[in-house]
Amino acid sequence: MNGQKRVDIKVGALVDIVLKQDQRTGKLTQGRVKRLLTKSSTHPHGIKVMLADGQVGRVQKVYEEDEKA
Repeated sequence: MNGQKRVDIKVGALVDIVLKQDQRTGKLTQGRVKRLLTKSSTHPHGIKVMLADGQVGRVQKVYEEDEKA
């Protein structure tokens, strides 16, 4: 899943996000979702989330439970 729909992202899900400072390079950061920050149901650049370690970025990929990262 590409992370543009809020319903696809759950707290605790494993995701790849792009941090604000990495938007130009597209470098991805992987982690578990702690909080969903975007209130709207969709966002063209990805739903904004906070990871368990406190980093904030927009979701680029949501991993399935049985999918290895």
